[in-house]
Parts: sequence; C-alpha cells; structure tokens
Amino acid sequence: MTDVREEGYRVFREMLPDALPEGGLPRGGFGDELLEIGIDNVFGRLWAREGLSRRDRSLVTMGILIALGAHDEFGYHVQIARTNGLTDDEIAEVIYHSSGYAGFPAANTACRIARQVLEG
Repeated sequence: MTDVREEGYRVFREMLPDALPEGGLPRGGFGDELLEIGIDNVFGRLWAREGLSRRDRSLVTMGILIALGAHDEFGYHVQIARTNGLTDDEIAEVIYHSSGYAGFPAANTACRIARQVLEG
C-alpha cells in the first residue's frame, strides 16, 4: 500500500499544481502540522478513495464548504473543481442549489468568492 502522506501529496499536487513547494512543507512554526494532517487525512485518505470520482467529490465538497461558511477553503475548491472537470456553469449551479439549503447569505458569499477565483 502507498504511504498515506505520499498519496496525499500526489493527489493535492494533481488538483492544485504549484500550491505546495517541491521540497515539502515548512517545519518549525506554529501550527505547521495542521497542513500535514490535512494532506494525510483529507487528500491521502478521502480524495484518493475510489468510491466517487474527483468531479463528484468536488461537487460534494463545495456544497459542504458553502454550508459551513468555510470561505478560504471554498476558494481553493473552486480551483480544484475546475481541475476536476467542472465547468463554471456547474460551479454556479452548486452555489444556486446551496441557497435553498444553506441559505442565501452563504450562497451569495460563495458566489462572490467563486467570481474572484474564476475571473482571477
């Protein structure tokens, strides 16, 4: 079996090229391990699973992040969604659909963030 951290780095780099330095993550500062935990558990264990396509995982993840109001992460996942094959219209549909379940303010904020990322 592939090492979880190696798999996490591979998946993360495929979805967000150039977001991580090739030499690895910075070490020695406050909270540096948090990103490693995310690389291991989110990207190495969840995104690497075969049960859903990356495209489908992007749809689910964006909806969850909108509902949580996780604005910083949502912006990154708009980029990831494009890498995973979603069109701008499909990303907009996720936002529109979330307005009925997560509320208009959450969807409106997500729309603003997505617009910034997509028009970049």
